[in-house]
Amino acid sequence: MDNTVSNIRKNPSREQCEQVIRRILITELLENGSNSHFKNASDFLGYFESLYPASAALTKQIQRAVKSMDLPKDDNGYFIINKTHKQLEEEQDIRNLLSLSNARQVSLEEMTPVFLQVADAYKEALMDLIAHSTTFENKFDVLLPAHNGLLFYTTKPDELNSILTELFSKIG
Repeated sequence: MDNTVSNIRKNPSREQCEQVIRRILITELLENGSNSHFKNASDFLGYFESLYPASAALTKQIQRAVKSMDLPKDDNGYFIINKTHKQLEEEQDIRNLLSLSNARQVSLEEMTPVFLQVADAYKEALMDLIAHSTTFENKFDVLLPAHNGLLFYTTKPDELNSILTELFSKIG
């Protein structure tokens, strides 16, 4: 028997098992958007047994591979291939803060940008004054420092421009 054929029938190494498991989970993710089939090492056994003779050693090797990969699991207990434990913890922290802060996602497409050209030396001070001004209250949704000025995003561009025009008209 040549060497290639004899290698096919041997049990795979832990590293080979990890590669195959990773490929299976990535394929599952690409085809279905998430893993909804694999929760335990035993769920991969059928695939491996179609390539290698069933044995206790094969089962043990698959279990070692799964343990070594240290894959996180979702709320339903399925393996997650595309995120680490750290990423999941970070996402949980972000979700908690979003919830506590009553955050909401707002599309900038619904807003109009207004740029106020300002010398860089005065930009921070002017931004602070505008951000805390009752005159500008509820006139803009976003205020950002930009190169050579301040950038507003607003759902009330006419009101914001009116205030700015009035202020400019009173400059001597």
